[in-house]
Amino acid sequence: MNSDTVLRLFQKGFHVTIGATAMLIEVLQDPQRREQNLSKLKLELDQLAQEWAEKGEITEQEARSFVEIFLDQRRNVSDRAASETTVTTIATPVVPPSTEVLELQELTAQLAAIRAELAHLREQKEL
Repeated sequence: MNSDTVLRLFQKGFHVTIGATAMLIEVLQDPQRREQNLSKLKLELDQLAQEWAEKGEITEQEARSFVEIFLDQRRNVSDRAASETTVTTIATPVVPPSTEVLELQELTAQLAAIRAELAHLREQKEL
């Protein structure tokens, strides 16, 4: 935004403020003018409200349509992915827990024997 645009924006705001103040003074001084201005303002607000309501309705319909299209696309992608997915099962032998426990106990015993042998070799080496 350049400085010329900013200056015009401030000038317009200033003019709107002065115009609104002048209209307020006129309304306060002349009761007939007050009624005219209030009815004009009410009519304009009613028209604006009607336009906004119509615009809101159109926007709501567009948003609903967009969301439905988006959700349909996501469903189609997930349906395609589900139908194309291949499940591969690899069979592994099931070992009863008791066999695993026995193997673990054997390994523990072997480890203890190795430690004892290492300790015995260290003692011999020190002598």
